Amino acid sequence: MTVAASTATPTPDYDVFTLRDFRLQCGWTLPEGRLAYKTYGTLNADRSNVVLYPTSYAAQHMDIEWLIGPTGILDPTRYFIIIPNMFGNGLSSSPSNLPEPFGGGRFPPFTHVDNVTAQRRLLQEVFGIERLALVYGWSMGGQQALHWGALYPDVVERIAALCTSAKTSPHNVVFLEGLRTALTSDPAWQGDRFVGRPERGLRAYGRIYAGWALSQAFYREQVHLTLGYSSLEDFLIREWEAAFLRRDAANLLSMLETWKQSNVGSNETYRGDWQAALGAIRARTLLMPGSHDLYFTPEDSLADSRLIPHCSYRPIPSIWGHRAGNPAKNPIDQACIRAVVAELLAT
Repeated sequence: MTVAASTATPTPDYDVFTLRDFRLQCGWTLPEGRLAYKTYGTLNADRSNVVLYPTSYAAQHMDIEWLIGPTGILDPTRYFIIIPNMFGNGLSSSPSNLPEPFGGGRFPPFTHVDNVTAQRRLLQEVFGIERLALVYGWSMGGQQALHWGALYPDVVERIAALCTSAKTSPHNVVFLEGLRTALTSDPAWQGDRFVGRPERGLRAYGRIYAGWALSQAFYREQVHLTLGYSSLEDFLIREWEAAFLRRDAANLLSMLETWKQSNVGSNETYRGDWQAALGAIRARTLLMPGSHDLYFTPEDSLADSRLIPHCSYRPIPSIWGHRAGNPAKNPIDQACIRAVVAELLAT
């Protein structure tokens, strides 16, 4: 007997909040904006145990939920943890899922103001949440955490921002422009859109990223060989090319633009004054740069920390570069972060 293959669509492991007539910072309006999110743990009676954990570049909630657990960095037996997926990441509103008249080469530039505004509406309209015990974020998630502290200083009690920045630096822009050029040099790019899957561009993208996300010392000490890879080439193919081959190219460009434009002062409240924005943060704030991060440097993070009134500056002593802040495969850095975040939550 022949059994027909199942055509059922897998049930998503997340929920979607619809943002009707959602006006973006650029002036465009999404008739039905989409904010995908997942929750962990239980909201307590007075709604005082909420941790918001925004996603990072190219990541979706399943990529960063590894640190949630009873013995993890974020404990769902104590806290109600919400991961909102950033605009552009393929689950929330993104070039890959926007309906007409958007799509193709016509998609809006999303900003972190858009991300945080949508997240605020989610908290209020779905859960009735008005206070956050903690906003925790790595990389672009950390940028969102700092935006939360500046835009809603009376809402956020604590911030843990790892390997991130309050304003994207010129050197960081150089990195982003290199990525963009690699992707749009693929023949599938036709000046304003992709007309096919840019496989060569995505592979080049992954290799460029590999040289920035991890430090010189990481490669010099051949740490990749301890992670199950047989050679440097094996690592580049199976770790880095694979990571970006599974993503939509237009979504990657969309999130690059959000990153490039990131600035806590670029909004109606602070009108470009990012220093004033940092000075307005009231939350107890933890800045944790990676000691060997090549594009969110410890020096830049230290300068940011001096502008935030209640800020602790605690670098992660690690040769894992930018990845020190998301150490899914590095127990030593996990333990370091877990201990420092526990101190912050105890205050």
